[in-house]
Amino acid sequence: MTKPRIGLIGTGPWAEHTHAPALAAHRGAVFSGVWGRRREAAAALASAHGVKAYEDMDSLIEASDAIAFALPPDVQAPLAARAAAAGRHLLLDKPVATTVAGAREVAAAVERSGVASVVFCTLRFAAETAPWIAEQAASGGWLTGRAHWLGSLFGHGSDSPYAASPWRRERGALWDVGPHALSVLLPVLGDVTELTALRGPADTAHLAFRHASGASSTATVGLSAPSEAAGASIELYGERGRVPMPAWSDAVGSFGSAIDALARSARTGEPHACDVRLGLRITEILAEAEERLGAARTGAAGD
Repeated sequence: MTKPRIGLIGTGPWAEHTHAPALAAHRGAVFSGVWGRRREAAAALASAHGVKAYEDMDSLIEASDAIAFALPPDVQAPLAARAAAAGRHLLLDKPVATTVAGAREVAAAVERSGVASVVFCTLRFAAETAPWIAEQAASGGWLTGRAHWLGSLFGHGSDSPYAASPWRRERGALWDVGPHALSVLLPVLGDVTELTALRGPADTAHLAFRHASGASSTATVGLSAPSEAAGASIELYGERGRVPMPAWSDAVGSFGSAIDALARSARTGEPHACDVRLGLRITEILAEAEERLGAARTGAAGD
C-alpha cells in the first residue's frame, strides 16, 4: 500500500472539481479509474484524467485497493458496504448516510473486513484548519463553542452547480454542512450527550449541544441565505479567551491530505480519527436533530 490504486465512484460536480483532480495529481496514489451510473459522464471524467471508465462497478472495485465516493449519501452507503466486503479501503464523503441504519451498515462492513476508512470532512484535512483543530483538542479548558455556517446555495440568483443536487434540496443544510460543524466540535469538546433543535427560515436550523466534557456549543446552519449574508465560522471560548478557527481554502489539496490519511491508516492498521466510526456518530446526532426539528414543526402546525 505504498502507492495504493484508488478508484472513484461518482461523476457529479464534486467528483469533477475535487475528487478526480486530487486523485490524478496525487504522487502517492494511482488513480485506477471511474465508474458512474451515467456512462457518458464517467467516460468524460475518466478521459479528462487519462484513466479508464469502467462499465461495471465491481470491475473497478476489483482493480483497486481503495474506493473514493462522490455520491449522494444514501446511494454511497450500500455501495461502500459492498466495497468494504470486497476488502477495499474506503474514502467516504460526508455524511456517510442520512439514516442511522445506513451508516451502521457501512461501519459494520468496515469492522468485519478490517479495512481502513476515512470520511472526507473538509475541515479535518484542510492545511489551515486541521492543525488548529488538533491544537484546540489538546489544549482543553473550553466553556462553549459556536459554529455558524450560512450558504447561499439555494438563495436567489444562485448559479452553483450543487444547487441542482436532489439530496441537498431534500435534506437541506442540516445534512450538507451540519457534518462540517460536528467534525470540529466533537474532537474539541467531546461527544454530544444532549441536544435540542429549532427550525429557522427555509432550511435554516439552530442546534444546541451538551458535550461529554461539560462544555456546550451551538450551531446555525443554512443554505438559503442571500449571498450578502453567506459565510462560515467556528469559534471557541474558554480559558484562552475567544479563539476563532482560521479561514480555509483548496478543497483539492484537502482531499489530497485525506488520501494520505487513508493510505497511512491502511499501511499501519491505525484507525484515523475521522473514520467511519465518527461518520456514524455524526449521522446519529443529525438524525436525532432532524427528529426534533420534525417534532417542533408538527407542534407548531398544531398550535
